[in-house]
Amino acid sequence: MSAATARGVLADGRRSGDNGRMIVIGLHGRIGAGKSTVARMFADHGAIVIDADRLAHAVLEEPEARREIVARFGSGVLAADGAIRRPALAERVFGPTPAHAAALRDLESIVHPRVRRRIESQLAALRQAEDNDGVRRVAVLDVPLLVPSGWAAACDLVVVVECDDKVRHGRLADRGWAADHVAAREKAWEAGVVDPPAAPGNTRSVDASGDSAYTRRQVEGIWTSLPV
Repeated sequence: MSAATARGVLADGRRSGDNGRMIVIGLHGRIGAGKSTVARMFADHGAIVIDADRLAHAVLEEPEARREIVARFGSGVLAADGAIRRPALAERVFGPTPAHAAALRDLESIVHPRVRRRIESQLAALRQAEDNDGVRRVAVLDVPLLVPSGWAAACDLVVVVECDDKVRHGRLADRGWAADHVAAREKAWEAGVVDPPAAPGNTRSVDASGDSAYTRRQVEGIWTSLPV
């Protein structure tokens, strides 16, 4: 299945999966908004989370991907053991200059198709498992660029994770990210964002500005509203 695969629409406006059972939820929101926290809360209810960041890290371990990255960015992005130094790579692609933007596009051309194939494979495996045992699955796509990468079109529901900017920036500062690094990542996120990210009626929101209990109540409300 590709992100652009056509999917049916139920009478009440919900988008159905290929077999009418599995539900795909996409998370949409800025960096530091709390998407990973919301994903874990869905997982606590039994959802299967597909984490694109984890998949991207795995892609960096693929020999062919590593060779392409070194060919583009040089051996300076390699650690002594031959692994990709992600902080060094981030310095090359996140910044204010046109060269940074071009480098980011080059990196995405190497990493994103491989991540997409991994996501497609995991979704296909979940659908196959559901066909085998008849037990409904709920998959949550935790994809940083859900909309510009086209994955919103493959979702039955898009959950927009919102957060006060002051809270978000505090979280990012706690990660040790420099202000220019944050600004570059936010610019990359904004570049392809479409508003609204999904068709009306297929979008819900979660405010993750408060404490975990506040966020969890909202996630539980969405979970209990899913079709059985």
